[in-house]
Amino acid sequence: MGRYVIRRLLQMIPVFIGATLLIFLMVNVMGDPIAGLCGERACDPATAARLKQEFGLDKPVWQQYTTYMGNVFTGDFGTAFNGQKVTELMSTAFPVTIRLTIVAIVFEIVIGITLGVVTGLRRGRPVDTGVLVLTLVVIAIPTFVTGLVLQLLLGVEWGWIKPSVSPEAPFNELLIPGLVLASVSLAYVTRLTRTSIAENSRADYVRTAVAKGLPRHRVITRHLLRNSLIPVVTFIGTDVGALMGGAIVTERIFNIHGVGYQLYQGILRQSTQTVVGFVTVLVLVFLVANLVVDLLYAVLDPRIRYA
Repeated sequence: MGRYVIRRLLQMIPVFIGATLLIFLMVNVMGDPIAGLCGERACDPATAARLKQEFGLDKPVWQQYTTYMGNVFTGDFGTAFNGQKVTELMSTAFPVTIRLTIVAIVFEIVIGITLGVVTGLRRGRPVDTGVLVLTLVVIAIPTFVTGLVLQLLLGVEWGWIKPSVSPEAPFNELLIPGLVLASVSLAYVTRLTRTSIAENSRADYVRTAVAKGLPRHRVITRHLLRNSLIPVVTFIGTDVGALMGGAIVTERIFNIHGVGYQLYQGILRQSTQTVVGFVTVLVLVFLVANLVVDLLYAVLDPRIRYA
C-alpha cells in the first residue's frame, strides 16, 4: 500500500504541472486584464506599461508561468488586481465552500444511496418507478431554476429560511443551498446505486450468502452493498471537486461568498491571478480526491490489493 501511494503521488506531479499550465495558458488568452482595470476608457500607454510591469504581464507567458509555479510552492498565489493577496481571498472563500460541499455530499450519501438501495431491491415496483421519474425530473431541471424556486417559496413566500446566506455561512443556513447544489448529483447517485444493487443482487456470491441462511440485513450490508458502492464512491469522489468548482450558480443565487463567487468575480474582472490561484487549488482537490477514492476500493472490496 505504501509503495502504491508513493507511486500515485509521483504521478500527480506531471498531472498537476500539465493541468496548471493549461489553465494558465487559457486564462491568459481571456483578454487584456489591463484594459479591464481601466474600465470603459482605454488606458494611456504609460499607465498600461506601468501596470503590466507591476503585475509581471510584460514578460513572456512561459516566464510568467515559471515565476508563478515557483511562488506557488512557497505558498504565494499572487496578488489580485485590487491589491489583495489571493491567499487572503482563499482564506475566506474556501471554508465557506467546504462547508457547502460537505452539506451537499452528506445529502448525496444519505438520500442518494438510501433511495438507490430501496429501489434496487424493489426493481420494477411502483416505488422504483416513482423514484426513477423523480430523479429524471431533477436531472432535467437546471440548477438555477431549482435554486430560484426554493429560494422564492421557502425564503420569500413562506419565510422558512433566509433568502440569502449571512457572510459567516453557518451549516444551518447552508442546508437548502447544499440541497440545491447536490440535487443533480444526488439523482445520479440514486440511479447509479439502484443499477449496481439490482445487478449485484443476482450475483452468485449473493445467492450463496442467502443459501447459507445469513440474515437479510447482513447479506445486504456486508455482501451486496459493499461491492455495489464501488462505482458510487468513484462518482462521489470525483464530484467533490466538481461541487467546489461548480458552485458558481448556487452561490450567486443565495449570495454565498465562496469559491464560485470569487471565480465569477475574477473572470468578470479578468483577474488572472485570482482565477489561476483558485483553479490551482481545485486541481489539487481533484487529485487528492481521486487518490482517496482508489484507496477506498481496497476497503470496500477485500479482493483488491495494491502493491
